[in-house]
Amino acid sequence: MSQVLPASLQSPRSRLSPTGPELSRIVAGMWRIGEWNMTAQQRLAFIEQCLALGVTSFDHADIYGDYSAEGLFGEALALQPGLRDKMELVSKCGIKLLSQHHPSHEIQHYDTSAAHITASVEQSLRQLRTDRLDLLLIHRPDPLMNFDEIAGAFTQLKNAGKVLHFGVSNFSRHQFESLNRRFPLVTNQVEFSPLHVAPLFDETFDGLQDLNVSPMIWSPLAGGRLFQGGDANVENLRNVIKAIADAHQRPFASVVFAWIMQLPSRPLPLTGTGRIEAVGVAVEGTQFTLSRNEWFTILRAARGHEVA
Repeated sequence: MSQVLPASLQSPRSRLSPTGPELSRIVAGMWRIGEWNMTAQQRLAFIEQCLALGVTSFDHADIYGDYSAEGLFGEALALQPGLRDKMELVSKCGIKLLSQHHPSHEIQHYDTSAAHITASVEQSLRQLRTDRLDLLLIHRPDPLMNFDEIAGAFTQLKNAGKVLHFGVSNFSRHQFESLNRRFPLVTNQVEFSPLHVAPLFDETFDGLQDLNVSPMIWSPLAGGRLFQGGDANVENLRNVIKAIADAHQRPFASVVFAWIMQLPSRPLPLTGTGRIEAVGVAVEGTQFTLSRNEWFTILRAARGHEVA
């Protein structure tokens, strides 16, 4: 997967919705930043390398790294605060984890109350050392979520200039549309990969395309399972993708990213890596398209049966 990256390689930009923010088509996911074992200076260098590739959007959540990931990013950003105006910061809230950092949490649960949303944003701003988030997402659907209460919290945060745009993550089509009727949402961040194709068939992508809203995609490489051993179906899928990659003379992962981004809902995939070479491979997926036959060949292998 490692390769020498062309100096001109740049992630294009894409607007999430007619009223939403413009993000880089490839988004740098910061979920594992604490596992990268980087110094603050090394984290800053990684951020600068991402920006050089046109990857200007960075995805966070309050809970990542046991509530520490945003602080690690903010510590690096503080070394070069002028970079803040060259990037878009995304974060999520709505989950309370059992953690030594929050001893009052007696059970892992969801909390989408206005009070928690507001408190989480304030904490994210402190940790990231910024005065605003470009995009805030509700991390998971909450069985006790009150759509009107969430919309009210979003309105107050927007009016205060603390969050510029809002969306959700892992919502069904109905849940998305229910909240969207009360407050305009700009994305739904969902899991999608050749090993998880449910959003193609459960109306998630259809519903977003109908509203001209782009999804964000987490785990586009199936958490690395596409590269590892597996059952016969996974092995066949891997061989199919590899054959197409060889035919295009492109990296394996670039083909996966290209396959995802070819959807008419204009998905924005997240990376999950601290290796700039791997980020570049994702960006390379924006530079070419697959034929319709190639696209369906991957889908057929992903599902393990003919599509018609």
